[in-house]
Amino acid sequence: MGVRREPRESPRVPARPSLLSGTAGNYRTFQETEPGTVRTGSCGKAHPLYEGVVQDLIDELGRLPGVGPKSAQRIAFHILQAEPTDVRRLAHALLEVKAKVRFCSVCGNVAQEERCAICRDARRDLAVICVVEEPKDVVAIERTREFRGRYHVLGGAISPIEGVGPDDLRIRELLARLADGAVTELILATDPNLEGEATATYLARMIKPMGLKVTRLASGLPVGGDLEYADEVTLGRAFEGRRLLDV
Repeated sequence: MGVRREPRESPRVPARPSLLSGTAGNYRTFQETEPGTVRTGSCGKAHPLYEGVVQDLIDELGRLPGVGPKSAQRIAFHILQAEPTDVRRLAHALLEVKAKVRFCSVCGNVAQEERCAICRDARRDLAVICVVEEPKDVVAIERTREFRGRYHVLGGAISPIEGVGPDDLRIRELLARLADGAVTELILATDPNLEGEATATYLARMIKPMGLKVTRLASGLPVGGDLEYADEVTLGRAFEGRRLLDV
């Protein structure tokens, strides 16, 4: 008579903890939050991936406008791989621009002297002033070669949401320039967005009692856009088709 044997059980192999589950052993879930940091699932705190000055450089670059975490990391590694002479030249340019560049005492444009090159140019028409928000808008308009007057840079636009009011802009300086009666036309070239329109309307109402001709750039510019991104042809046509601003 044969002996009945019990079936043998296969040895159990312990399941390997998954890197994605984060539930067993010492394994933890790692979730990338932004370049240069990782987040651990157990505590939820972000930790830098790079040591010391590398992370410091990424953090500082990330504070620049328009530079996100990935761009900051890409620029940082470009600097690390660049020749030392190129890096020194970049550092020198940054220090020089802070030491030597100021804002024009007349119009508020960037300048290396007390007055900018446009305000020093005797060939410019003193009777027409174009009001813009930022110095970069001056550059955009100059590329069109359609305007031969002077500029006035406000330093921004009225924005209650951001806490910017009329007193925060260079409006008093503009009124002082208009006081002598030499200016006959004021072109309001603020950005064609909500803040720019509010600023243009505010200025037009304030200047109307002076009897000046106040014009606004034509509507060829995209609504909600920024002046600096407009191409030369569109911006040039906007100047040609500027309209009287009735308030």
